[in-house]
This record gives sequence, structure tokens and C-alpha cells, in this order.
Amino acid sequence: MLSIAPTGLGRDARKLKLDTIVRLRWLAVLGQSAAVAVVKLELGYSLPFAACLAVIGCAAAMNLWMQVRWPASHRLDDDSATGLLAFDILQLAALLYLTGGLQNPFSILFLAPVLISATALTPKRTLCLGGLAIACATALAFYHRKLPWSGDGPLELPGLYVGGIWTAIMLGIAFTGMFAYRVAEEARQLSAALAATELVLAREQHLSQLDGLAAAAAHELGTPLATIALVAKELDLQAPAGSAMKEDTTLLREQVERCRVILSKLTSLGDDEGGGFLERMTLSHLIEEVVGPERAFGIELKVECRGDGPEPVCRRSPGLLYGLGNLIDNAADFARSTIWIEARWSADQVTVEIQDDGPGFKPEILLRVGEPYVTTRGRDPSGGDTGSGLGLGLFIAKTLIERSGAQLSLSNAAPPREGAVARIAWPRDEFERDVADLTKSSSAETLSETEAVPI
Repeated sequence: MLSIAPTGLGRDARKLKLDTIVRLRWLAVLGQSAAVAVVKLELGYSLPFAACLAVIGCAAAMNLWMQVRWPASHRLDDDSATGLLAFDILQLAALLYLTGGLQNPFSILFLAPVLISATALTPKRTLCLGGLAIACATALAFYHRKLPWSGDGPLELPGLYVGGIWTAIMLGIAFTGMFAYRVAEEARQLSAALAATELVLAREQHLSQLDGLAAAAAHELGTPLATIALVAKELDLQAPAGSAMKEDTTLLREQVERCRVILSKLTSLGDDEGGGFLERMTLSHLIEEVVGPERAFGIELKVECRGDGPEPVCRRSPGLLYGLGNLIDNAADFARSTIWIEARWSADQVTVEIQDDGPGFKPEILLRVGEPYVTTRGRDPSGGDTGSGLGLGLFIAKTLIERSGAQLSLSNAAPPREGAVARIAWPRDEFERDVADLTKSSSAETLSETEAVPI
């Protein structure tokens, strides 16, 4: 029922904002300047102070150039963002070279540019930046100036300890990079999927409002149609019997009357008494409405509705209709020949179970099915289509159904049966809640109209 490609959904959201890079770099410039100043001026350690300030000044100059070159709201393309983050890695490497290499505890800051890349750039670019950071760390393990220190001689850390720092940086880059990428990518996918859900729901709500628009149009057309009917009646009385004009005026009056009947039906769509079937629907009517479009596709649909006590009634909900329809549509895509739909109700619960006789869900994705872009259910056991019918559409259906107060569970049928099973369960008072609200609203409007009638 819905086909939305995940490619490009988060492309704009992935791009780094220039203001973000500028602010982070200014923070780094201030931190580096403060650290160098404290070591030189407060602690009195010996270090190439002018050279360190020159390296820090390069970062500040780059920031000033970017602020002049682009507005703060500018979003960087992948090439520009990669180049700027590579510059940050090289600038940090130059500063560490002057202040002890990997023996400097601030060498852990190699992780920062890679972490930013993992959240905003592609894995390939993040891998390249991570490789650059590791290469710089490797070079600094062997080539660097002495670590600023007090005392008679410089501090020399054991090679094994320096090797441990290098290993920690390498593992930190790999772990934080992968972790940040997965978290950011899942957040982007969820955001894009929820946006698509809102668009689908808005579309369904607009379609459901057409009956109200039709009723409003019927009310507006009523007056001119009454005038036409009056004129047609006068012309019919003046026309000679048996003449061609008499036949035309008679036909005109018949068509005007037909128009009045049609407008009367349209007007009733907006009334609670005449159009109640559009506002309220029983569980069996709900099932039949979503099943109807699937009966023409050659799949046998077996529907069974039964329960204890009166049949539950719900308010017509575009979101619920779309969600149930999408589940049945998915079942029809993968069923071999038959789909079973069982609706049950009791005094405290309403359930709908949809089962097909297809291959079912693969075990490795069963726990993740219903998440955005999980599309690994097979078409048939012999190796058919494995990428259609179970992605963003199922996520949207799950979201819309759960908004109605239901719980949706997806599983495979118990052996010896095969196929996927979707089970939706509502507390009965939750299923009928909107109908109670609609009844109260209608009663209040009726009372208001009654009080307004002069006695």
C-alpha cells in the first residue's frame, strides 16, 4: 500500500552545519590555548611556546576564513566536511608533535574528529578519517619533541606504556566510530520514518474529510437548485400540451428532482443520523472494509468474526484503516493461496489476528521486524523476492495501529503450520473510546439545537 525508498530520506539531515564546526573549533582553540599557557606560564615548563601558538593560530585563521566565506546556516557537503575534519586531525597532530607526542595525555582528542564524522558522514569517509588519525598517532609514537616536564631531565615513559596509549587510541577510534554511526543512523531512519508516517496519516485524514466537503457543497447548491426547479415548473405550466417544449420542460423537471435527491444524500453525510455509518463502524464492518480491496488479487481470504456479547463499535479512523490494510496487503504479497483473518471480542478485550500461508519471517530478523527498513522476509522458500513488502510500510502500519491504543505483535505460526502471524489486541474500552466521545459530542449538539428552538 505504500512504497517509500529509504535512499536519500536523511540526506539533508546528514550534512554538517557550518556553525557547528565553527563553534566546536573555537572551543578547541580556547582549550588548546589555555593548556599551552598554563604549562608555560603557570607551571613554568619548557616548551616551544611560539610554535604552539602558531599551530593554534592556524585553526583560528581557518575558522575566521569559514565565517567570512559562508553564512552560519550553510550546510557543508561531504567533501568540505571531510577536508575540515582532516585539517583538525593534522592540526592536533602538529600540536602534539611539539608537546610530547603520544606521551601527552591530550592525545586522546584524536577521537573527536572521527566521532563527528561517524555521526554526519558516510562510513567510507569515516574510515578514511579514522585511518588518518591512526597514521598520525603511529608517527607520533616515534617522532615527537620531548614532553614538557620539570626537574633536571625530560620525562621518558616506557615504550610499552606508549604502545598501550597507541592501542587505546586505535580501539577508541574503532569502537566510538562504529557506535556513534549506528546510533546516529538509527535516529535518522526513525526520524525519516516518523515523518513519512505523519504524511500518510495526513493523507488519509484528508480523504476521510471528503464526505464533509461534499455535504457542505450540497448545502451551498441547494438554493440555486431550488430556483432552477421553480423556473422549470413555471415553464412546464406554460408549455402547450404535446409540444416539444413540453417534453423538454418535463425532462428538465425530472433531472432537477434527481439532482435534489443526490444533494439530499450528500447532505446526510454530514448529519449524525443520516451519516452515522461513516462515523461509526462495527468490528466486522472494519474488517470487511480493509479486506474488500484484496479480494480481487486471487488470494483466498477467510474472515471469521465472533465473540461474547454485543459486537464492539469503533469510530472510523483513517490511521487504523490504513494500518490494518497495510498488514493485510503485506500478507497478500507473501501468501501462497490463503489468508485467515479472525476477529474476536469479549467483555474486556478486542483482538484481530491475520495469518498467511507464506514463508513467514526469517528467525534472524524476527525480533527486529517492524523497525524502519527491515526488509528481509522472503517471497518463497525457493529464493524469491527478499526485499519487498516489509520495510517502512510495516513500520508506519505499526505506528498507526498502536496510536489507536492497540498492541501489535508479529510472529511465525506454530508448527506444523507455516506463515506469518500479526496479532492486534485492544482493551475493549480503548477500542470503543472514540465512539463514546462522539456520542457525547452529538448529544451535546442535539441539546444545544433543541434549546435554540423557540417554544
